[in-house]
Amino acid sequence: MDGRQWRSTIAAARSGDRRALDELVEGWLPLVYNIVGRALNGHADVDDVVQETMLRAVHGLGSLRDPDGFRSWLVAIAMRQIRERARRRTADALPDDTRGAPDFAELTVLRLQLEGQRREVAEAVRWLADEDRELLSLWWLEVAGDLTRRELAAAVGISRQHAAVRVQRMKTRLETARGIVRALDASCPELREVTDGWDGRPDSVWRKRLARHIRGCARCAGGREDAVPAERLLVGIALVPLPVGFTLATMLGGKTAAATTAAAPVGWSAKVLGALAKPAVAVTAGATIAAGGAYVVTQAPDEPPPRAAPPTAASTSRPPSSAPPPSPKPKPKTTPKTTPTQTPTPTRSPKQLYGTVVDTADRAPAATARPATLPRRADGTVALTGAPPTGLTHRGEQVTFTGRGYFRVRWQVLPGQRPGSLAMATWTGLRGKLFHVASGGGRRLDDVQPGSTDGTTWMGGPATGSTVLPAGTQQMWQNEYFWLDGSVTLHQNERGADYNLFAQPSRWDQVTEDVATAPDAGAGIVRYGLVRDTGEDTAPVPQYLTRARPADPASVPQRSRVTPPPR
Repeated sequence: MDGRQWRSTIAAARSGDRRALDELVEGWLPLVYNIVGRALNGHADVDDVVQETMLRAVHGLGSLRDPDGFRSWLVAIAMRQIRERARRRTADALPDDTRGAPDFAELTVLRLQLEGQRREVAEAVRWLADEDRELLSLWWLEVAGDLTRRELAAAVGISRQHAAVRVQRMKTRLETARGIVRALDASCPELREVTDGWDGRPDSVWRKRLARHIRGCARCAGGREDAVPAERLLVGIALVPLPVGFTLATMLGGKTAAATTAAAPVGWSAKVLGALAKPAVAVTAGATIAAGGAYVVTQAPDEPPPRAAPPTAASTSRPPSSAPPPSPKPKPKTTPKTTPTQTPTPTRSPKQLYGTVVDTADRAPAATARPATLPRRADGTVALTGAPPTGLTHRGEQVTFTGRGYFRVRWQVLPGQRPGSLAMATWTGLRGKLFHVASGGGRRLDDVQPGSTDGTTWMGGPATGSTVLPAGTQQMWQNEYFWLDGSVTLHQNERGADYNLFAQPSRWDQVTEDVATAPDAGAGIVRYGLVRDTGEDTAPVPQYLTRARPADPASVPQRSRVTPPPR
């Protein structure tokens, strides 16, 4: 991101253009979130510091002398807020206890799907001291191409020469931290004795103890010669995406819109102020600042209406129903006709075909086989509730989908963490209809990884052991796509093999683009995707689906039981 490309947007925002301000904050919020999140290692104060940074930037736009220097100016504001937060906590003697909360290293690994030495670097960050972590939050972006060394030095408030010295020292300590991560992943019996009584929380005392052991242990020091320099590993890594739920409630920390209106800058319209009172939705969205607070401008025009809110043109979908929606102005005793090029309009079927076709174990199509055209179903909005910000990563976690439209479930199987038999995720409490419409992501997880010489797949290999699916279970792809009209809950039932699930709303065009992406071994794309949808009620439903709500979600049978739907 280069501030020079934003000159016209910044100028418009300074003159009071609401759309320009929306675009400006939406474009730069991820950068600030990554700087603050990594500097504070995911502490609960991240939201407050990000909010304060963006508020100060918006209110200070008029003082920005050179729009081309916006990025440097914004980063400097973020670093001042980080240091101010540290001073406040020191003065107030506040503890930094984040026990039980995922830190930014974990969020980085999960959201960017990092593996191998890249994962090692991300996890090593938690072993750095606060000062080093603040500097690394900038250096990480410099290496990734999102900052320059001049901007890094300006943000820290030192010369470029001094910045070079500090970065080199920080990199040395980062390599020590990487060694600790490698050693803890190894099976050194002496290290187990050293860590006896350790609560698993990184701190300076244990960093010194572990580093001292590694220096004197040939087993733990092994692998150092194969370590790729961190700057090479970080090149091309994307920004960590904003978390699901990074919305009005989390940004304002519980403040009400009324509490912020007093600080409203002159010229903001009543429409903007009114938007502050609207509930935010956890979808991919742009965030903006108005009236001294933050709100989310969703990109889904047909979102279901919130409770007790009057219907609007942008939110008129009805509550989930088991019956498909009627066609506009239907004529009595008339059956709509279709042609081979039309998508049939869903109608009540006297044969109750829905749910009679259930996924089964299938063979992979040829890698170069292009997918069929995905039938177009209603492209509405599916809301996700109940999911942790990091996705479904532990047994017992769940997410409920509600609405009408497409959504994606992304699989991450982790044989390197724990191979063995996999307890499949299950679907419960279905109301309405759920179809498994497509599979994508460039690979089935049983595909051999590009460059592998021993047949290692994303399900495992000789070095890690393999993850094994229950007999008769359909092999999952990286991305699985579904279409819903109603509501359903997805459960993570991890027992044995380790796996994670990441869900998000999608659209017809996004599904189509994914499955139509051509194979590219260099990018890890092994094959085209697969379209499963027929556009009718004979389209398959996923395995392990039921309308019931069993006490143990893992007890849902493989053969789905959803037909006939209730009237």
